[in-house]
Amino acid sequence: MTDTATGRWRTRLEAAVTARGRLCVGIDPHAGLLASWGLEDTAAGLAEFAEACVTAFADEVAVVKPQVAFFERFGSAGYAVLERTIAALRSAGVLVIADAKRGDIGSTSDAYAAAWLDPASPLASDAVTVSPYLGPGALEPFVRHASAHGAGLFVLARTSNPEGEGVQTAHTASGATVAQHVVASADAVNREAGDAVAGLVVGATRGHGLDLREFSGPILAPGLGAQGAAAADLPSLFDGASKLLLPNSSRDIARHGPDVTALRDAARRVRDEVERALA
Repeated sequence: MTDTATGRWRTRLEAAVTARGRLCVGIDPHAGLLASWGLEDTAAGLAEFAEACVTAFADEVAVVKPQVAFFERFGSAGYAVLERTIAALRSAGVLVIADAKRGDIGSTSDAYAAAWLDPASPLASDAVTVSPYLGPGALEPFVRHASAHGAGLFVLARTSNPEGEGVQTAHTASGATVAQHVVASADAVNREAGDAVAGLVVGATRGHGLDLREFSGPILAPGLGAQGAAAADLPSLFDGASKLLLPNSSRDIARHGPDVTALRDAARRVRDEVERALA
């Protein structure tokens, strides 16, 4: 792996969470949330929402995770808002995880990886969420792009949605669960790359049943707030794996909008709760 001007992924992530804490704030502008802010369910309303979030979070949190689907539903106009949002956050020193959950094979996977991780792309982010369920080996183009550009991946392992349980807790021929196999595969990527290129997505809403104590990468943990997880739950759920744990809260913070000061205060409050719980 060769470093780029942006630096190694683990180094950048560690510096960011040291400076601003481990909270990852989601930007999830679904139709109901836009309405609750008094905004139209249009690309213009989306832009107002995103601009308020950028202003509120830019100086308070280390990591922000835009949910791509809520921008994508407005077509090219929505993608234009997403491009501006990503660029503004990164310019303010925030690390951006594009929550795109991409996963395919061959040249298609390579194109997805370039779209989200290549600095030449208008969608270039610091990391992207990916699905390993076409086989962890199919993520090779993402690994290659992430390694080349000092970026990261967050691989879906044990998600917070109940529909995923049957697949993720099924047992492989080795006796491990599918989710634990994903953990092992991601760890192997990091050993080979010499960096924490591959992180995991592990929901914080229930016992995940994974052994994460020796995992070498970051863990994105959605479910804080509206989905039922509390900061106080994190030490027991992620025992021994909290140094690069990124608990994610979206709706619980966004409900304080559209007032930018209230949004900023909510993000600061949740960030500090997370840090106290994990201290």
